[in-house]
Amino acid sequence: MDVGPSEAETFWTAVLRKLARRGLRGVKLVISDAHEGIKASVAKVMSATWQRCRVHFMRNVLAQAGRSGRRVVSAFIATAFAQDDAEAARQQWRRMADQLRPKVPKLAALMDTAEVDVLAYMGFPAAHRVKLHSTNPLERLNGEIKRRMCRAVTKPFTGALAGC
Repeated sequence: MDVGPSEAETFWTAVLRKLARRGLRGVKLVISDAHEGIKASVAKVMSATWQRCRVHFMRNVLAQAGRSGRRVVSAFIATAFAQDDAEAARQQWRRMADQLRPKVPKLAALMDTAEVDVLAYMGFPAAHRVKLHSTNPLERLNGEIKRRMCRAVTKPFTGALAGC
């Protein structure tokens, strides 16, 4: 764990270099939300593939889809994720973006810019893909740590702490 003033490239470069000095080797894939700082640092320090978290991406997409279109858009994009290989996923992604373009051009543009980053995990073995597309397991763990820490810290006090 490390704390910094922002999620800029300089912060992430320092964090990743520190991990490398401590012995981290062989990293093939780093998954995060769409932060340009970590993306650039991963390429520079680890020479690993960067994957945009699919769950975070879908949240961004559904915000663009509008209330009435969320279910359809979600189903459309899911068809790309269901493909057997990277090339089929890219082709399906392009078809979905092109179908959405006339009615939701901003959403299609978002898909255009995110395609490589969101589908990066498709270049890994099929058996691994189920675990590779999202940061949700880590977020679940972080949430549980926060819940337990807040409960332990606030127990002796009468009031709750900020953020707990």
